[in-house]
Amino acid sequence: MLISRYSKPEFDPYGDSSPEETDALWAAPVAPGALTATLSLPGSKSLTNRELVLAALADSPSLLRSPLHSRDSDLMVAALQQLGTTIESVDGDGEYGSDLRITPGELFGSTTIDCGLAGTVMRFLPPVAALALGPTTFDGDAGARRRPMATTISSLRALGADINDDGRGALPFTVHGTGGLDGGEITIDASSSSQFVSGLLLAAPRFANGLRLRHSGERLPSLPHIEMTIHTLAQRGVTVTSPEVGVWNVAPGPILGTEVDIEPDLSNAAPFLAAALVAGGSVTITGWPAVTTQVGAHLAELLPLFGATVTLDGDRLTVTGTGRITGVDLDLSTGGELAPTLVGLAALADSPSTITGIGHIRHHETDRLAALATEINNLGGHVTELPDGLAIEPRPLHGGTWHSYDDHRMATTGALLGLVVPGVEVENIGTTAKTLPQFAELWHSLVSGTVTQ
Repeated sequence: MLISRYSKPEFDPYGDSSPEETDALWAAPVAPGALTATLSLPGSKSLTNRELVLAALADSPSLLRSPLHSRDSDLMVAALQQLGTTIESVDGDGEYGSDLRITPGELFGSTTIDCGLAGTVMRFLPPVAALALGPTTFDGDAGARRRPMATTISSLRALGADINDDGRGALPFTVHGTGGLDGGEITIDASSSSQFVSGLLLAAPRFANGLRLRHSGERLPSLPHIEMTIHTLAQRGVTVTSPEVGVWNVAPGPILGTEVDIEPDLSNAAPFLAAALVAGGSVTITGWPAVTTQVGAHLAELLPLFGATVTLDGDRLTVTGTGRITGVDLDLSTGGELAPTLVGLAALADSPSTITGIGHIRHHETDRLAALATEINNLGGHVTELPDGLAIEPRPLHGGTWHSYDDHRMATTGALLGLVVPGVEVENIGTTAKTLPQFAELWHSLVSGTVTQ
């Protein structure tokens, strides 16, 4: 079957509602048998939000083709508009929404930015606000106030910015922009999120003296996301050099306006591709890029460890499974955002698994390690938290409420388990609007075999 062309849900990120309010239980559909599905997915959130920031800082207009339209990207659009950037929808042939034309403008503060639960908004935009003239206050959902922000705040202070956070090291805080930032050399600990590095690198060409950034922590999670940032900068004429691991140099200079095609979100492909392993059958994702910096590309190597067969034919990646899942011993340091899906697979495997290198995902939308252990155990599983990961001993699972914790990847993991565990009800499936507003419709069509043209 071919699944395509779905509308957005009624949830409006610009309105008064928030994901916490969409808390009705959603009955996860059970797969009636082996799956056969072909899907196209909307654009990458990580790429869309990086390109939006760079387009706002560029020296001429940019056009983003096939960008993601979701809560996270809409929050980024709204924030940049509040800071003085003109962003307009233009006709495009993408099935998931319009293209975007971004015209840079003089940056002004004197506004309050709603970060929602978007790490890219709360960590990419404070450096931009430091370049604006006037105060910019950052706040977000209740869960956002628990996410670590001290590194962003301290690093900008070290570069000369005036920030008032009342000592919280977290939202809310106010950046008192003066129209520019000197930049220079700083050392930070980005152990809890690579977004601290990316946020500084994106704005660094606009610093008067550029930036020499050094990471001092024990480990640097999600390195592919930093590589993605460096690649997007290079496409706009900015060279980032790295003389040694954990050190980056950015010279001051222009950021070019350009036209960009946004790739499909490969991390959002994870639960759909994993469904072939859980229920058996084959699932194909179209538009798979030949070369990419997205973390989701690692699925092609990771899913075979669980027993899948993966084939790539042009831009079509197909995962085939038998319904039998093999346990793994896996270091997932470079792909932490894939952990919820892979832990879900491990809970249904025929042997124990240990997945490590993911301690940093305690600081995502929720403490994902604690959330995954709690929810799988509540369904009869046996998951033990480790300092840097999870140990999963498969046991027969039963139905029950699966709490999402306002975390889109927790919600999709509940749906994945529900393919073969009758009676799973996901609380707040609407939180998937963060990166994939069409998730519930796509998932029902995946299971039912409905063809939508």
